[in-house]
Amino acid sequence: MLCLMEKNKAKICVPVCVQRANNLVPAIKRAAEVADIIELRLDCLPETQLEIALQGSSVFHSLTQGGLILTLRPAEQGGRRTIDRNERMDFWRRNRSQFSDAHFVDIEADLLVGLPNQGVISQFGQDRVICSHHDFVGAVSNLDQIYERMAATPARILKIAVQADDAIDCLPVFRLLEWARRDNREMIAIAMGQAGVMTRILGPSRGSFLTYGSLDDESTTAPGQLTARELREVFRIDHLDEQTEIMGLIGRPVTHSISPHLHNASFAAAGTNAVYIPFEVCDVDAFMRRMVHPRSREIDWKMRGLSVTAPHKSSIMQHLDWIEPSAKEIGAVNTIVVEKDELHGFNTDAEGFITPLRKTFGSLADAQCAIVGIGGAAKGAIWALQNENASVTLFSRNVENAKPLTEKLVIKCLPIRDAEFKGFDIVINATPVGTRGDLENETIAVAEQLRGVRLVYDLVYNPLETALMREACAAGCEVLGGLEMLIAQANEQFRLWTGRDAGEEVMRTAAMNSLNGILKSDIQ
Repeated sequence: MLCLMEKNKAKICVPVCVQRANNLVPAIKRAAEVADIIELRLDCLPETQLEIALQGSSVFHSLTQGGLILTLRPAEQGGRRTIDRNERMDFWRRNRSQFSDAHFVDIEADLLVGLPNQGVISQFGQDRVICSHHDFVGAVSNLDQIYERMAATPARILKIAVQADDAIDCLPVFRLLEWARRDNREMIAIAMGQAGVMTRILGPSRGSFLTYGSLDDESTTAPGQLTARELREVFRIDHLDEQTEIMGLIGRPVTHSISPHLHNASFAAAGTNAVYIPFEVCDVDAFMRRMVHPRSREIDWKMRGLSVTAPHKSSIMQHLDWIEPSAKEIGAVNTIVVEKDELHGFNTDAEGFITPLRKTFGSLADAQCAIVGIGGAAKGAIWALQNENASVTLFSRNVENAKPLTEKLVIKCLPIRDAEFKGFDIVINATPVGTRGDLENETIAVAEQLRGVRLVYDLVYNPLETALMREACAAGCEVLGGLEMLIAQANEQFRLWTGRDAGEEVMRTAAMNSLNGILKSDIQ
């Protein structure tokens, strides 16, 4: 029988999902390199291939050190094919003798809840049964009732996985772990989707029996699933416990950000018991009230600070107890520090923006600068340039929307469409245009518009070379990417949270390793 987890020891389960029986053994061997436990997703196999696979099932456990979880998931609960209730019940009854005592079986709650169904548990032995429930629709209002029904079964482990569309949807999932601890039950609780990533990272440290991690980005079996290597090497889940300080990035979207790589590498180098997590936040008001502010949050964790990105850099300010004067002037906060029962706001974007620009361009006094964008990054850039006595002109798709900013900072705004940048020394992209993903092949300007400009500064850092930078090179401009700004402002954030310097080289190495890994996966 598989032993119980050691206290606070994170276990990563890697799912194996292949469509042919002869691919199972090599897939299990690959998964065993990074997994503590392996889940065989039998629903990924067509019915004919499943029968072939069962004939060789006795060898599967010998390939793993931690054991196997056997799963036959129906489509309505995230499975890869339609399998009705009677088919699933018949499958488990027919194949009991095929599964060794070392295996866990993950069986959906609809087959196990209620006295008539208890026979399924007894035929395997309750110690080997995971009673599971999956909901991909969205936030579930009756999790307490679902939990109570499942807890009434003698299954050794309960598993509940629900969809999260906003970070606050993770609160009831963490609550499940509290209930299980109260009731002395073993529990796997997961919020699926990008907004649920924190439950995958923090779950084991808060009592979850295991967490799931894929072998690679292409073999995920549920939305928001990180790779096993990310969980272990980036987020260091083996080192997390209830005393771990929590930092993170709030925004929407945040999946493209490499900030977790920078900060977690710095925590590791400094020997700090801390983790940095991406928080996908829609309702920033609810997130700050229910999960962050010490006086009102509904979760017991050691929240220490946050990075803030679009679209929350300005709206976040109303939730802070104190804001540094320069951040007030800029009108945007990108860093929050928890000080006892207060939230303090800072802006490290401005200094992070100007430092690499000054190094590359030299004196900015009287430099003619064009900034595209009207968000928080643009506000910090304008403020920093004006402090250097540079001349700034704003460009926007919607000049009317830019009025509050231009009136406050006493600058003019021109439409970006068909703009000519001749006569400007520096052109700065402070928009997400060019960021990896849907906007990757777009640019705020083409080479013809940039001729005569000395330097083009793209604040986008992922990818390292953007479409705008390629156009700038074609126009004969010097180029500067956003990575150095990211590192400079992140180092200042680290100092605000910990009182020490992160070491820019640690962050730079982590950033390059992350970005090179992304590039390699794209090529493959």
